Amino acid sequence: MAKIQSPELCKDSGVHEARKTQSLRARYVYGLIFFATNLLAWFIRDYGAKVFHGLHHNSVCGAGDSKCFQSGGVLRVSLGCFIFFWLMFATTFGTRKLQGVRNSWHSGCWVLKFLVYAVSIASPFAIPNIFIQLYGEIARMGAGIFLILQLISMLHLISWCNKRWMPDPRSNQCGLFGLFLSTVSFIASFAGVAVLYILYVPNSSCVFNIFTIIWTAILVKIMMAVSLHSKVNEGLLSSGIMGSYIVFLCWSALHSEPRTGKCYTEMKIGKDGNWATIISFIIAICSIVMATFSTGIDSRSFQFRNDEMQSEEDAPYSYEVFHIVFAVGAMYFAMLFISWELKHPITKKWSIDVGWASTWVKIMNEWLAACIYVWRLVSPALLRKQPTNDLESVTRNPTL
Repeated sequence: MAKIQSPELCKDSGVHEARKTQSLRARYVYGLIFFATNLLAWFIRDYGAKVFHGLHHNSVCGAGDSKCFQSGGVLRVSLGCFIFFWLMFATTFGTRKLQGVRNSWHSGCWVLKFLVYAVSIASPFAIPNIFIQLYGEIARMGAGIFLILQLISMLHLISWCNKRWMPDPRSNQCGLFGLFLSTVSFIASFAGVAVLYILYVPNSSCVFNIFTIIWTAILVKIMMAVSLHSKVNEGLLSSGIMGSYIVFLCWSALHSEPRTGKCYTEMKIGKDGNWATIISFIIAICSIVMATFSTGIDSRSFQFRNDEMQSEEDAPYSYEVFHIVFAVGAMYFAMLFISWELKHPITKKWSIDVGWASTWVKIMNEWLAACIYVWRLVSPALLRKQPTNDLESVTRNPTL
């Protein structure tokens, strides 16, 4: 006989589903808030001094433009965004169920939260400049933490793709789609290396660019060789996707080099290159928001245990992880807007993440990503080998 569910059970299930939908939709509202904050930071940096003349009479801002506008304005807006998401992190910490006040606060109460957001953005403009500079130093570390979190999320995505589309080595499955993606990824990786050489090595004197591109190609080959080793047997898909990501980081690093010099080739659209700069700037802001959003919703990447079963009453994602990622993401976009420089920031209009400091941050991020990926491949084999060696030593030296 078929089981008949009681009306109360159906009602509870409908309530949980409605709360879950509301919680999932709330993520996009926070993403829009973060996107609007990025635009506000850009506006304050490039046009704030012309629009907000009254702030010059503020004792905190003074007569110059660097304290409340340009780099100082970016840091103040970033601090306000950090305060807002840190408050959201503190007030939603430990929320695991869809019922309760903290879940309702995360998913609703938008009028009150917009008031909190406005106060959070405005309050840093009353803070003395010395504390803003201190926040800038802390934001460097926070931006580095964000890059590590983004890398962990990327590795989790690669692992998911490998398990989803590549067959188990012990089975007889073919996995044609995974093989196709692997082929496309490696073709894109090595084609990307060739394109980088064409664009960023206009002459043989560009030694730094030549070394960076060649070393990137070597890293891609190393990752492919390690993934195909008999003791690793990871397959080509994960190393192919990671290789494409490494090449992308290399392009991003070379693209961040200062716009002056013999190794920089400017790409123009038509007769006016300003449109290319503006489009690149908009794409860069959208990339920041998407990177922060995708890392924030991927809370399972930062859990020590992923085998816990979820019930319909559980929250669909970790609220505290989501908000703390957006908080350090606020530090990250501040560093991009001032090119990681606090003493001599590059604040040219429509520029973002340009300068040698930005270049080296991305290069180090690329090398770190390759090292962590290779260690992720070889560590299971090394850890499996260690107990065997310990057992052999006990067998050879029995205790009397």
